[in-house]
Amino acid sequence: MAPGTDSTSARLAEWARFHGLGWAVTSLERVQYRLNPPKIGGRLAGGIPIASTPLPRSTPSTSTPPLSRPQNGPAAIPAQAQPSLPGEGSWQRLVDVHGKPAIRAAFLRPDNKHTSYMVGVAWLDQKLVRMTLHPGYKVPGGSGWPQPSQVPVSERGSLLATFNSGFTMADANGGYWQKGQTGVPLRTGAASMVLYNDGHVDVVSWKGGTPGPGVAAVRQNLGLLVNHGAISPDVGSTTTTTWGKTVGNATYVWRTALGVRPDGSLVFVVGDSLSVHTLANIVRGAGAVRAMELDINKDWTNFITYTHPSTGLAVPRMLTTDEHPNPSRYLQPSTRDFVAVFPR
Repeated sequence: MAPGTDSTSARLAEWARFHGLGWAVTSLERVQYRLNPPKIGGRLAGGIPIASTPLPRSTPSTSTPPLSRPQNGPAAIPAQAQPSLPGEGSWQRLVDVHGKPAIRAAFLRPDNKHTSYMVGVAWLDQKLVRMTLHPGYKVPGGSGWPQPSQVPVSERGSLLATFNSGFTMADANGGYWQKGQTGVPLRTGAASMVLYNDGHVDVVSWKGGTPGPGVAAVRQNLGLLVNHGAISPDVGSTTTTTWGKTVGNATYVWRTALGVRPDGSLVFVVGDSLSVHTLANIVRGAGAVRAMELDINKDWTNFITYTHPSTGLAVPRMLTTDEHPNPSRYLQPSTRDFVAVFPR
């Protein structure tokens, strides 16, 4: 009966986790995984997709031909499966701001074994977009936050994208802080998505202390997946405090990650049949020098863009067609925190 678009199974699982039955949920997930493991081999149906023509914001521009690398754009992501498919890992313009590509998309298969699955990667130019963290009414929960648990109606006319945040706070092994209010205390050394007052985002290992005056929010989740351009040596760890109480770090499930590139742009990875290690391979391949895993499970992993056929109307579209959550989830009260992306 709670507000929002969460599925019945997600609601039951969340209720159980919040009432001391997380062990039961995890056990059932492990059984489900053994009975229905990801398919090995096969072809990617339809091949690498072509992103929809970008909707210009402000100044109209000439669209870059599909599957081409825009001038001065990021290098293609190395294919993880060989032989590579036409267009695999190549960047396509997805959303324009002031006639320039603000969000690009690339698609590739996760590895040489799970060749019938597809991973989507979004690239965000922080010179053209700004971001806001919205708390969920259950995660982190509580009241008095400066942002609502959904994108306000007044801001939907300029909404470009949204993406999921991290684990529940009980499993994140980290904290949540926003505009001077602490939901869960920040942990020194935790992987941290730091949002600043000017709307830009960084991914860092938290050095400790109180956030500085320029920081709008800090959302922590586990430890860094990539640091100084190298994959964490802990990717093989089975300790639950390292990668969370999941069905296992080596299992191939839906996962998301956020990383920052040397030029300050961001990359977001979402896809099925990813282990912690293959997720790290892709986010590093997309150019991230620091990256963090955000969430897992098809009920929570998503990157959504929006078009605006009329004033004030935001029509959602998933980055990949097989993403499960309701595309309108952040246009209604959300149980989990999320990030909203707007033009500068």
